[in-house]
Amino acid sequence: MSRAGVRTDQNDDENRNEHRAIYLHAFSDLSHVSPATFVYLLKESYVCGTVKATLKFRVLQQHVLQALRNSPQSGPAIFVIHCLYILPFLGPPYTEGFSHLLISSLRRLKTMDKIQTDTSDAKRLAAQLFLDILSGPVTHEEGILLKVLEVFNIELKDIAEAMYGSELNDVCLEMAKSQIGNYVTSFVESQSYMTAVTLLERFSVYQSGFSSESFLDRLMQENQFSAAEKWATLMGKSITCVLVQKYVDMKMIKQAYIMIKKNDLRQEFPDVHHLYKQSSLKKLAEKGCWDVAEIKTNNERQLLEYLAHLAMESGYFEKVDELCERHSLSFFIRETVPVAGPLKSRYLDVKEFILDGISWVDDIEGLHGATSHIKDCRVVGIDCEWKPNYEKGSKPSKVSIMQIASGKRVFIFDLLKLYEGEMKELDECLKAVFHSPEILKLGYNFQSDIRQLSHSYGDLECFRSYEMVLDIQKLFKEPHGGLSGVAEKILGAALNKTRRNSNWEQRPLSQNQVEYAALDAAVLVHIFHHVRSQQHLTDAKDMKHEGDWRSHVVSQKCKTRSRKKPPKILDDVGGDPKS
Repeated sequence: MSRAGVRTDQNDDENRNEHRAIYLHAFSDLSHVSPATFVYLLKESYVCGTVKATLKFRVLQQHVLQALRNSPQSGPAIFVIHCLYILPFLGPPYTEGFSHLLISSLRRLKTMDKIQTDTSDAKRLAAQLFLDILSGPVTHEEGILLKVLEVFNIELKDIAEAMYGSELNDVCLEMAKSQIGNYVTSFVESQSYMTAVTLLERFSVYQSGFSSESFLDRLMQENQFSAAEKWATLMGKSITCVLVQKYVDMKMIKQAYIMIKKNDLRQEFPDVHHLYKQSSLKKLAEKGCWDVAEIKTNNERQLLEYLAHLAMESGYFEKVDELCERHSLSFFIRETVPVAGPLKSRYLDVKEFILDGISWVDDIEGLHGATSHIKDCRVVGIDCEWKPNYEKGSKPSKVSIMQIASGKRVFIFDLLKLYEGEMKELDECLKAVFHSPEILKLGYNFQSDIRQLSHSYGDLECFRSYEMVLDIQKLFKEPHGGLSGVAEKILGAALNKTRRNSNWEQRPLSQNQVEYAALDAAVLVHIFHHVRSQQHLTDAKDMKHEGDWRSHVVSQKCKTRSRKKPPKILDDVGGDPKS
């Protein structure tokens, strides 16, 4: 159907072809096309499109850029200014989008083709457009106003010429500056602070009654931080230092650090520099990104000692030894480095959950024994680990180990070694687990793990499909903090994630790595038992109200996911029996 909804399909097709013909002809040669006609065709081209708005704008931008190269009347810069006068007549749905489209196309043309947008005629017309937008006859948003200033490089003398003609004197310039000052005051009163500060900066207008520090206070109280930074930079070093101190007082350390770096104020605020660096290292340590944190220290001894202190606080003693050895750090860092607070006051202990031990599986005998035990279980937790790769664009590392936990025992499969030496047996054994409809398999963000396993070991059939999987993540609304956060809510203590991003390809793994990996899988089973013990999920504060856990059990065959009702045997899941 047509836009009006009354034409036949055939007439509609003819109508669209007609518009397309006009559109292509007009855009191929603008020498005889007026700005008004061009704006009309631009709107029609957009309206007649049947694809999504984002794609239509992207295509139109390419066509407009080409059109501005095709001999528009009076040149591309003046042509765009005339279009900007006309666009407000189209109304709000089109004015803003098409204005941004035309200005961005002109900016690209200026960059790519080195055209001049600041010729005297173009600047004079642009200055008049600027004044007409400010005074009201032409309606454009403030963003367009500022873009016109930038693209056409409008200066105070251009404003004065637009107001008083080409014969200028100092009085004319002062009167033009005074008028700009009045507009600045209006923008401040309407709380358009960024526009006001941009005009102050552009035209060097300093209003009487404008105290540098009091205006900065006003901007900070209104949370206009970008405008405050622009104002402080304009006012100079003393006001910039005041802004940095305000950021520090508000605990906005990152913003303070950025201003210090941008304005070369490290000598004035040496403590803030280190405070921000320490804050960044602590966040990385809490995420387990120790290698990235070490790189971020830039070999600064004070920061390296702080990082070692964080590792000691979190119980990551092998990292402490590694840092001390690599950088010749003093052992007495606990006394010499300021304490920023413990990463966590209490973590879950592997000994509380795994009573029958952790078994490392890297040969055929261990593989068969582990599989035999797991096949007798009704519920198991599954997790996997791989070495982090911090190089942009590089392929992720292969999954190194996979942990499968029953209620009291955990098996850690050395996938790298088993795949190399026992690939066929590994595939058959893991198929017996993943493809079994009798074993409920628990994971956290399971799709990410199974995707990584499939990419790492694409020629194994065991990871191509699965039966009876329950993603614990699906049972909780807004699961902040990942599995560690869920464990803290349900079991009363979090998981220590300091070794999450350690080197999982080293052999042997450290005892701490082994215990970390085992606990990640074991805790899934204990969280599940807590979930199952709830008589009604709707009574549980942090759980989704979507029926019981059975509704979240899924299976996948040949890349097609499906929900499958758990077999009756799982109705009795719980208690002890190897679950």
